[in-house]
Amino acid sequence: MANSPTDNTQQKADDVSAWSLIKPYWVSEERGFAWGLLIAIIAINMTVVWINVRLNSWNATFYNALQAKNVQEFPHLLLTFTLLAFAYILLAVYGRYLRQMLGFRWRQWLTNKYLEQWLGDKAFYRIERDRLADNPDQRISDDLQSFATTTLTLSLDLLSTLVTLVTFIMILWSIADALTLTLGGTPIVIPGYMVWAAALYAIAGSLIIQKVGHPLVSINYQQQKVEADFRFGLIRVRENAEQIAFYDGIATETANAKGIFQRICDNWWMIMKYTKRMTFVLSFYGQIAIIFPIMVAAPRYFAGAFTFGVLMQISQAFGTISDSFSWFINSYSTLVEWRATVNRLREFKRVMRSTHIREETSPATERGGINLHYTSTKTLSTRGLVLALPNGTPLSRVSDVSIEAGSRWLVVGPSGSGKSTLMRALAGLWPFGDGTIDAPVDAKLMFIPQVSYLLIGTLRAALSYPSPGGTFSDDESREVLKACNLSAYADRLDESAHWAHSLSPGEQQRLAAARVLLHKPDFVFLDEATSALDADNELHIYNAITERLPKAAILSVAHRESVAMFHDYKIEIERMVVKA
Repeated sequence: MANSPTDNTQQKADDVSAWSLIKPYWVSEERGFAWGLLIAIIAINMTVVWINVRLNSWNATFYNALQAKNVQEFPHLLLTFTLLAFAYILLAVYGRYLRQMLGFRWRQWLTNKYLEQWLGDKAFYRIERDRLADNPDQRISDDLQSFATTTLTLSLDLLSTLVTLVTFIMILWSIADALTLTLGGTPIVIPGYMVWAAALYAIAGSLIIQKVGHPLVSINYQQQKVEADFRFGLIRVRENAEQIAFYDGIATETANAKGIFQRICDNWWMIMKYTKRMTFVLSFYGQIAIIFPIMVAAPRYFAGAFTFGVLMQISQAFGTISDSFSWFINSYSTLVEWRATVNRLREFKRVMRSTHIREETSPATERGGINLHYTSTKTLSTRGLVLALPNGTPLSRVSDVSIEAGSRWLVVGPSGSGKSTLMRALAGLWPFGDGTIDAPVDAKLMFIPQVSYLLIGTLRAALSYPSPGGTFSDDESREVLKACNLSAYADRLDESAHWAHSLSPGEQQRLAAARVLLHKPDFVFLDEATSALDADNELHIYNAITERLPKAAILSVAHRESVAMFHDYKIEIERMVVKA
């Protein structure tokens, strides 16, 4: 049976590999600059490898000169070393500088793309609403930074290691010659035996470290999660400090914070346990590597096959080859963290893709749900609208309405019937249910919840939101503030503050009303938007909106009888009873 379009698109959303995270930047509009920097970094790395080859050759000459007490050659050899060392330092500095530049440019590009996907088409809201991914902020701020820099570091180091490995294998193969062993009276010749010794030593170490350290991948993934949960919990306390203080919830918050931190402690002990084991293996491996090449080369040295300088050259080349073969071992901790980061980004990317795919698919025809249509008409209407919970349980039935310009509607129904959910559905934020909403495509809609979002910044920016801070003139801004009984703030437009903390709930609702007057929408949706106001201020706000925006349709959710006088029509919300 052929897959449906929905199945195919969902499969595409699930197919997120590490390569699919890496590739986009290198084929993007920045590819010219990125590849140019990458080629420059690779050229520097190759030059560093060449310097290391020269230093290896210098080692043999230098130690032979010392052994022979060759005073005439000594100054020349020191000068050669000085030039090579200076060139190495210069290349190392600029190689690191360019690598940091490329890593940050990559992170910058990734951050912009992820922000567009996360914030675009309200994906951020659906991810939080359906709890599809934890801590998106950490994945965008921390994980993307780690992904870009670590991927670049690992890739360039691996390339440099491979080139170094090939180069020094050729050197060691040529200078160490072959080893002849006699087994049962039969001579056995092992060409390039030092190379094989280095390879076997490194491979054995890699297999051991993989077995010992493999659990760290999942443990590091979990550590990133619990650290982010702990940080988020502390932010919640900071953002809701006053409410917590009023409730005297300090004991509960302390217990909650300690409980989350205990998960960090438990996971950290697991990291310590496996890191201890891995450190034992790494330390043992590193210490043996110091003496192992000399032990292997000693029989031929004592037999007079080569000089002391060549022995030092062999030891240095062996160490370089062993380190190259040991790239996996030396980079294991970094690889573990990189793998955990990639897994988190893959999960986040998959969630964002699937979220966009679900929204692009027609809810009425593909999976059932509320069908939001944008039409060329000037009215907003509902047909057969049924609201449901995310699990599919019917919540309420909404009477069919046609909301025209200048009309005033009051949403009525018992508490918990879904009045605020209706607002979400009209905004296109709630697909759960059935029926159709026809919305005018060119109309300007503005939804004002009970608690409005206020920017941290200037009062001008908080008032102008969601438009940029400089959209409206000072005179316009001051005028609407005065119209909403906020005259005391009219001359504070350029003052910066955390306005959600600086303004009282009533002042915040009046500021939200001032936004409405400033933006002049065609449809205004007020969801308990005056609940924190006294009767006089509520009357004043509704008068200001109805008088200043006579052509705007108003849809209100409110419990006070005094609000009903400002509305001509009612939308009935009928709560549905589900039989067990």
